[in-house]
Amino acid sequence: MQIKSDSYLNKLIILFVFDKMEAPLAENTVLDMCCSANNWVAYMDCLPVMNQLKEVGWIANIGTGDPLYSITPDGRTCLANFFNKIPTSVREDISNFIKLNKFKYRRKQECSADYFMNKDGTYTVYLKILEPSQPLMELKFVVPNRQVAKDIYKKWEEKATTVYSAIYDNLVD
Repeated sequence: MQIKSDSYLNKLIILFVFDKMEAPLAENTVLDMCCSANNWVAYMDCLPVMNQLKEVGWIANIGTGDPLYSITPDGRTCLANFFNKIPTSVREDISNFIKLNKFKYRRKQECSADYFMNKDGTYTVYLKILEPSQPLMELKFVVPNRQVAKDIYKKWEEKATTVYSAIYDNLVD
């Protein structure tokens, strides 16, 4: 459902998304959820609205790593007072979408991966598990070729928890 470009409504929709997710969110996650996967907020409006929410103190950056934002107590108060201005169909759509996708977005945001080619033709793969306040784990692998790097990159989001548990269990007895 496409929402007309209405600044106060967009602010309420984004606050509602933060409230329903019950976790800090990266800007890219908000963009993906609100603009790409759904049409709750127009893409060109989303970042300016988020900046306005930051300026008035309704969302705030938490942690020290990659910026993650969370709804503040003032943001919750605003949402509580005006959430009925969000059309019921949009609230239901957001609630249903988040119920079905909450853990996928959290996992995607908490597990990051990247790779690049080294001078000798090998590849370095960086893998991270991120917590709001600091990285929980960072791994760096040198692998023989791009295909191995791509395979690790693709599997990381799914395997991160298992890898972390195995390493932790082996080192902390």
